[in-house]
Amino acid sequence: MFFPGDPSIRKRVDLGGRSSKERDRQKLLEQTRLERNRRLWLRRQNSAALKIQKYFRGRKVVEAEHAKFREHFYQTYGKHCQNVDRHCFGPDSEFLRQLIFFFDARNLNDFSVLVETCRLLLNFVRDCGDAVGLFEGMDDPPNHSLVAYRLKRFSFACIQAIHHNRNQLKDQLLMTLEESSASTTILLQALLLLLDPKLPWACKAVGFLMQRNVFSLFREVILTVKENINARGSFGKISALERVLALVISHVGQSQCICLNVDPQWSFSSQILTIPFIWKLFPYLKEVFSSGSLTLYYTNQMTLCVQNHANLLPTDVSNEFPGYACLLGNILETACAALSQPDCSFEMASDLAAVTTFLLDALPPIKSSSRESSVVAEDDMIIGDEIGELVLDSNLEQQITNAIDSRFLLHLTNVLFGGISSICGSHNEVPDDKEVAAVAAACSFLHVTFSTLPIERIMTVLAYRTELVPVLWNFIKRCHHNQKWSPLPERFSYLLGDAPGWLLPLSVFCPVYKHMLMIVDNEEFYEQEKPLSLKDVRCLIVILRQALWQLLWVFPPAHPSSGKSVSNSSGHKRHPVEAIQKRVGTVVSELLSQLQDWNNRRQFTPPSDFHADGVNDYFISQAVMEGTKAHDILKQAPFLIPFTSRVKIFTSQLASVRQRQGAHAVFTRNRFRIRRDHILEDAYNQMSALSEEDLKGLIRVTFVNEFGVEEAGIDGGGIFKDFMENITRAAFDVQYGLFKETADHLLYPNPGSGMIHEQHLQFFHFLGTLLAKAMFEGILVDIPFATFFLSKLKHKYNYLNDLPSLDPELYRHLIFLKHFKGDISELELYFVIVNNEYGEQTEEELLPGGKNIRVTYENVITFIHLVSNHRLNFQIRQQSSHFLRGFQQLMQKDWIDMFNEHELQILILGSLDSLDVDDLRCNTNYAGGYHSDHYVIDMLWEVLKSFSLENQKKFLKFVTGCSRGPLLGFKYLEPLFCIQRAAGSASEETLDRLPTSATCMNLLKLPPYRSKEQLEAKLMYAINADAGFDLS
Repeated sequence: MFFPGDPSIRKRVDLGGRSSKERDRQKLLEQTRLERNRRLWLRRQNSAALKIQKYFRGRKVVEAEHAKFREHFYQTYGKHCQNVDRHCFGPDSEFLRQLIFFFDARNLNDFSVLVETCRLLLNFVRDCGDAVGLFEGMDDPPNHSLVAYRLKRFSFACIQAIHHNRNQLKDQLLMTLEESSASTTILLQALLLLLDPKLPWACKAVGFLMQRNVFSLFREVILTVKENINARGSFGKISALERVLALVISHVGQSQCICLNVDPQWSFSSQILTIPFIWKLFPYLKEVFSSGSLTLYYTNQMTLCVQNHANLLPTDVSNEFPGYACLLGNILETACAALSQPDCSFEMASDLAAVTTFLLDALPPIKSSSRESSVVAEDDMIIGDEIGELVLDSNLEQQITNAIDSRFLLHLTNVLFGGISSICGSHNEVPDDKEVAAVAAACSFLHVTFSTLPIERIMTVLAYRTELVPVLWNFIKRCHHNQKWSPLPERFSYLLGDAPGWLLPLSVFCPVYKHMLMIVDNEEFYEQEKPLSLKDVRCLIVILRQALWQLLWVFPPAHPSSGKSVSNSSGHKRHPVEAIQKRVGTVVSELLSQLQDWNNRRQFTPPSDFHADGVNDYFISQAVMEGTKAHDILKQAPFLIPFTSRVKIFTSQLASVRQRQGAHAVFTRNRFRIRRDHILEDAYNQMSALSEEDLKGLIRVTFVNEFGVEEAGIDGGGIFKDFMENITRAAFDVQYGLFKETADHLLYPNPGSGMIHEQHLQFFHFLGTLLAKAMFEGILVDIPFATFFLSKLKHKYNYLNDLPSLDPELYRHLIFLKHFKGDISELELYFVIVNNEYGEQTEEELLPGGKNIRVTYENVITFIHLVSNHRLNFQIRQQSSHFLRGFQQLMQKDWIDMFNEHELQILILGSLDSLDVDDLRCNTNYAGGYHSDHYVIDMLWEVLKSFSLENQKKFLKFVTGCSRGPLLGFKYLEPLFCIQRAAGSASEETLDRLPTSATCMNLLKLPPYRSKEQLEAKLMYAINADAGFDLS
């Protein structure tokens, strides 16, 4: 056939390579599969229908049988059991067999019959006094199995009757045994009779009830009671329902108990203890639960329950009362009483720690302040994806804070650490299994507690009333010595996974020991070597330094979201190891920083002990760049990096900012005209007018002498240095009244500055800016500050141990009070302090009504800390605040936080040692014919070495404009020091000239003097002439 021109009839080609036969085959297979599934579904439907029909027919038959037996029962015994006598309860009677067969709790007639039966039972037993004989009759031998079967079914029928009719009976549920006419009371009295542990069938009956999940029925009954709590007429007495519950739970404490273990999901722990405030409703039940071996049994049951069935705990109350939180609150409310029992075992304390740890770990953080004002930190543990998704009832929160009750913590640690020595015997001795278990239990509980609850008020208890610190230190020291850290027991492994074994002990040891260091005084730490010996402290520093380096540098970086934990379906948080590493890194760095402060007060170990071994040039180059691990270490643990390396980083950061601000521009708009005899006023007026950006820029200064004539010299940087030295000397002079001196001639703000200067706070702001400008430009100034005031530049709070840097005498008096053995009240001290400023005495209360509060043995520690707080913080709070605001205009907090107070002093002052002439000589250039071996140069270095420290500082000021050399040595002087020959020939006229300088270029113009004596005389005259820049 010829091509017709229609492309639509073109042969179709399957580019997949499949033929049409294959496509048909696949379609056939798919149809076959669908048909097979449809037939399977039909068979299942038919099978299900047959089962439903079978069950329905069976229930109809049973109902018919029930009706037949019920009618026969009524005919035989009467609708109100009027034909029943005591023999009807015997094994040969059909009375109980028929009743438990047809009984239906939904049938009101059946309910009435059951109540009347219980009433008759109680009367018969009361008459004959023998329940066993009543049920077993005269059979010999008695048929125990038959009797047990009937009575356990009869007991369950009583509970079913109360449960099903709980809404109708809610007014009777909390009645006492004395109110015996009520139906509910009769049923509960019968239960008390039938479940008496003295009876032979009691164990089987209780076991049967537990297999029928009786606690879930009791739970629904109790929740009905709580809804109708206001209707309770006998509040304060023991209700019949409470007695039945107490009898059932105490059955497991009987030695002859052979009950099968109940499913934890339906146990007393998961069903009853998850009811909010159960002990408030049933105080007698609480008393029974807290005594004997019951707590041990149920604590173990709770451990199984929460670890395997936490996601199955009841959630039928409300979002404010989650089941696990109510369980935790109820456990903690009874824990203290249970732990204080003389027979409390290590196993029970360990189980209690395990279950409370697990439940606490599932909570959102509970703050000490109200929820409305609380602030959740970035790395706080939370529930769900958003903070605030779960908010607990405030009363429930209060109940959970029993976890930080001082008595509970004391009992828990005493039981766990009982028999474990706090004194290290041999370093080679590896901790045994019990010690590992005790440390794991205590540390797991406290670690989670620290993350969840407000712990401020319990730190003193943990530090001074428990053996926590010495036991943990003994454990840590031996594990470190043997390089063997035992893994956590399996029940706590979810906290850390396969993380290092030292994480958990350090997470608890560090904050508690840190708290101890805030309370001990210098004599206790250095002389008495408490709480740890100085040898142990040196060992601790090594351990902490290595651990911190591992956490911050060696371990993989934390994921950005790892600061927050993730919750699983049960509300329990899966702890990322990174989150715990972050917390431990924080507490370890805080403790190491505090130990460095102690070492700065009085050195007991070389400063290099705080330096990490892995800091090299690569690390330093990384530390300058934000977002690197090295930069993070610099921010969190700067003490790991040697001081000189941090200074290099600091100066490079400043140089970078100055460059961005155009600090090296030739032209500047900031030009100061300063009168030398009014330097402070002129500087204050002109600097205060500058913006923050202008302050960071270049400032040029022109001096005006006392005659109103501008001094010679063009400011290339040297005049500004001279200005900064003179202005700081004048502004911080104690004669001016803004600052005072300590006994060691160290400066701190004058508390009475307002009495001298009306604008004293504005001047403090200016002085803060002035100091920051000097540091910003790398100019060292002679301003020795008191250590406690330098702490304020780091936003640190001052404590008692900072007081010696302000008032050593007051510190000695307070320490005398602290260790006073007599009756302190006889000293007639009150909570007031006397301020004496410029002869004017004022009395100030340390507490509201302090003038009427006498200092006694109980409150002397509070008095000591309030006095030190008043002197160190309160008196100068305004002056310090304004000084800090001015200081932070130029100096970022991150820069200052790289250094401790001792290092800040060096950063401001420079070294107090004499001029290092050899270092200056190694970093000097020569010009005009001079060289390093020239005889005039040799004479100059000899003369400089012979100068006093004061004259050496004058020489430096003469040639550089600053009396102090660069912090890291003259290698970092910009530009390098240069000595230039002042004249080409050594004529008499030339030799009669004085040396001159150009401070902006760090240049000394030195004539070629012929003798050492002549050079010394001319140089001494020049540096002491105080001629401003007329000798430039």
